[in-house]
Amino acid sequence: VQLQASGGGLAQAGGSLRLSCAASGRTFRSYAMGWFRQAPGKEREFVAAISWGGGSTYYADSVKGRFTISRDNAKNTVNLQMNSLKREDTAVYYCAASRIASPSGIEVSYDYWGQGTQVTVSS
Repeated sequence: VQLQASGGGLAQAGGSLRLSCAASGRTFRSYAMGWFRQAPGKEREFVAAISWGGGSTYYADSVKGRFTISRDNAKNTVNLQMNSLKREDTAVYYCAASRIASPSGIEVSYDYWGQGTQVTVSS
């Protein structure tokens, strides 16, 4: 599976951005998908994940209620809608695919990674 993340950019605090991750391969619907992020000088951290069928989602406490993960298996895409953005959301965001069907916040659970897209939130 090859993953291509897009949609990053500059937003003001309180604003919104929508990230997308396009996946290649006919087995996309077999993978749980996740989003992670890495801020400058910090380790990569979990953001959100969704099961292969989309029926189960999981969020980091820091984004719960503000971010929404969704997927469209017909289009081989997974999205991350980010609302009420905060300066601390500034990071490079990565999408990832896991052979484990259930959504996971554990980085080592993921087998494939996209290249990352920069999100910058200004005050």
